[in-house]
Amino acid sequence: MGRIDIVLSDDVENKLRERSAKKFGHRKGSLSKAVEEAIKKWLGE
Repeated sequence: MGRIDIVLSDDVENKLRERSAKKFGHRKGSLSKAVEEAIKKWLGE
């Protein structure tokens, strides 16, 4: 498992946190799940 540190605008970060909480709940790892899902879609997987 890899680790990547990124910087997002405040607006994008807030929207990402809101949507990941709605889909995956406020549990540990929900943000990582949301980002991984988004990257897979972007890569066409």
